[in-house]
Amino acid sequence: MNNERPTQYSLTWEVTDDMTAKRIGSAGSKILSTPNMVALMEDSALELAKAYLEEGQTTVGAEIHCRHLAPTPVGMKVTATATLRSIERRKMWFDIEVHDEKGKCGEGSHLRIMVNSKAMKEKGEAKAQ
Repeated sequence: MNNERPTQYSLTWEVTDDMTAKRIGSAGSKILSTPNMVALMEDSALELAKAYLEEGQTTVGAEIHCRHLAPTPVGMKVTATATLRSIERRKMWFDIEVHDEKGKCGEGSHLRIMVNSKAMKEKGEAKAQ
């Protein structure tokens, strides 16, 4: 890895009603849903990955493992911090921790694959036909 590029990126969201477990049909109350926590984790890794891409490249999420450790209520800020663990050819592995204003509430790992942006778009369009 190039030491001049960042190896960590943090992204913060404020939990809204649209991000709750109740909103997605879960029996949960007005707390951050696991799918929304995963989206925050993935977004933090995506932003970090951008520093490693060449012109015409993007990344796609390929795998995520997560543990949702504690509830985060509506109105509270939640932050995911992605740390780049390794790059193996086109594979980028990230470790991610999630904290709300009271402490750690999630953790996991995420794999993103570097791909050609144009080729990815073309494959998507071809599949839609």
